[in-house]
Amino acid sequence: MAQQIADRKDVDFVLHEQLGVDQFSKHERFAEFNKKTVDLIIGEARNLALKEILPTQEIGDKEGAQYENGTVVTPKEFKRAYELFVEGEWLAMSEDPEWGGQGMPTTLALAASDYFNGANFAFMMYPGLTHGAGKLVEAFGTDLQKKLFLKKMYSGEWGGTMLLTEPEAGSDVGALTTTAVKNEDGTYSITGNKIFISGGDHDLVENIIHPVLARIEGAPEGTKGISLFLVPKIWVNDDGSLGEPNDIVCTGIEEKMGIHGNSTCSMTMGSKGQCRGTLLGEENKGMRAMFLMMNAARLLVGMQGFCCASASYMNAVNYARERVQGKNLMQMFDKDAPAVPIIQHPDVRRMLLGMKAYVEGMRSLLYYTGFCEDQKLLAEDENEKARLQGIIDVLIPIAKGYITDRAFDVCSQGMQVYGGYGYIKEYPQEQLLRDCRITMIYEGTNGIQAMDLLGRKLGLNKGKAVMDLFGEIQKTITAAKEIEATAELAAETEKVANKLGEVAMHMGATAMSEKVLNAFAFAHPFMEACGDVTMAWQLLWRAQVAAQKLEKAKKKDKPFYEGQLKSAEFFVKSVLPITLGKMNAILNNNGAAVDISEDAFGAK
Repeated sequence: MAQQIADRKDVDFVLHEQLGVDQFSKHERFAEFNKKTVDLIIGEARNLALKEILPTQEIGDKEGAQYENGTVVTPKEFKRAYELFVEGEWLAMSEDPEWGGQGMPTTLALAASDYFNGANFAFMMYPGLTHGAGKLVEAFGTDLQKKLFLKKMYSGEWGGTMLLTEPEAGSDVGALTTTAVKNEDGTYSITGNKIFISGGDHDLVENIIHPVLARIEGAPEGTKGISLFLVPKIWVNDDGSLGEPNDIVCTGIEEKMGIHGNSTCSMTMGSKGQCRGTLLGEENKGMRAMFLMMNAARLLVGMQGFCCASASYMNAVNYARERVQGKNLMQMFDKDAPAVPIIQHPDVRRMLLGMKAYVEGMRSLLYYTGFCEDQKLLAEDENEKARLQGIIDVLIPIAKGYITDRAFDVCSQGMQVYGGYGYIKEYPQEQLLRDCRITMIYEGTNGIQAMDLLGRKLGLNKGKAVMDLFGEIQKTITAAKEIEATAELAAETEKVANKLGEVAMHMGATAMSEKVLNAFAFAHPFMEACGDVTMAWQLLWRAQVAAQKLEKAKKKDKPFYEGQLKSAEFFVKSVLPITLGKMNAILNNNGAAVDISEDAFGAK
């Protein structure tokens, strides 16, 4: 059975029928990206992913990145895949052509990355991190920094990373100890150690540009005193030529549960007193840069988790069609009854439909977030730009935190469908589960995402951002009420959405009271409730579109559209009642988690 990644029909459905990305071609900026071009790009991305990147997934997992004689060596099969990826100019899909990007809509870039990350997201972390570092240079770099670095990075000739985490400064970034001392020539001498640096060193590129968070001598304590620096692996002279190796080295790589193909490095800077960097942006404004890039980075991690779930579901449903085991339940007592494919068993169908609903809803939510970015870019009215940015800001912790939580659950169910075979390395399910797990941790743990949603996003613009998102949800509900096939589902979704509004007000009020700790103890359940409602919204939207298409659909397309209605029905009827229970628990405001003494946890 051939391993699958993503359902092309579903990708096309979201792009063209749900979101209507073709409309962007009416604008000069995206004029060349009509439906024909969009379909061609997705087709090329799919071919590259299936033919060249997917075969590296198992190899990358088995061989892993290796630390040899002070350097990091990637699996040899990565080299060809990387060369083809950068030759196709896939690294900077949505970036400005002036700097080597393709200038495509973010929505389309996300759809292409759906295939790339599904094929091998450990491999895709190398160009993905380069893209993120390049965006920092593009946003905050001087003209000289852009000239020296940007095209080389966006072309994939050079790589990029982000040096943030330290042994005692992970989620608490303000505790970092890496220092920067200004030199007479305007450069800075950097000294410090960083850990958990994805792609910190590797052999796919000739140079790596490291954005590094550090504190300038005399700067304030905490996050207010953090600056951002560009520290090349090999120094880049003002004429663009490569100079001497900089004093920034990998001292080892971590042995991890998953994503073995990506090197997770410990990095030392200035051990010989010769590590140089240049200031990126303003002094003491490094966190500003980080926050600017956070949305893109967290959306990418949500995509990584989702892609594992999508592949796991595709594998599971195809396996269930082929795996013959047990009699049909209705013929259990017929000794002559034949064994049937396991997709006929009710419990397997329950698992598959749950996986299907989450995968479809997650894809729509991720693409929709990119869609808002494109709408914001094209909007002429500043108020509309602000409205769309607010919606994006609220969705990001859900897209990262909720999606990766649920993606791991989907991968677990994908393993379960295979039974014992799912647990062994002969099949891809166990690797997808292992690889997916990191997405719940890095780029801000999902607990941090929940705190961000409650502590920052709920009150953003005095609550306007959340209300604008609720407004979009209500638009879908109102439209779905007008369609017979979705009217009941819309009414039930509305009831739960209204309940969420009550819960949001409660959480906001509690967070501003003496019971603030109680509020944050329920931050994660609150994020789950927000995620459930957001997922129901996306599935209802899909069902509404499908219901309108179904009557005139071709025979071959009817099962797909019928499937959209069933996904929404399953989620609204089977998941949202559980969501209501979560909401009631939040409203109860029980303080046990806060009040319990440390000794009472036991385990000493």
